[in-house]
Amino acid sequence: MKNNDILQMNSKSRLTADITFLMLKGAGYAALFVVAIWFFIGAFALIGEALPEESRSTPDPVNRAAPMEDAVAD
Repeated sequence: MKNNDILQMNSKSRLTADITFLMLKGAGYAALFVVAIWFFIGAFALIGEALPEESRSTPDPVNRAAPMEDAVAD
């Protein structure tokens, strides 16, 4: 049976090429993941910049620290 090797490569060269391709493919996926996270962080930063200045100085609507402040004051 004839080997369907279009590039006429020996088995060692073929293995090296396959491993290199898989490593580059994984690096591409990792880069895509990192860039996607960077875009999400950038979107949150833009939303934060779009908020009015007064919203940054308002107190926390869910004040979970209030019971702790009372206990420390006593």
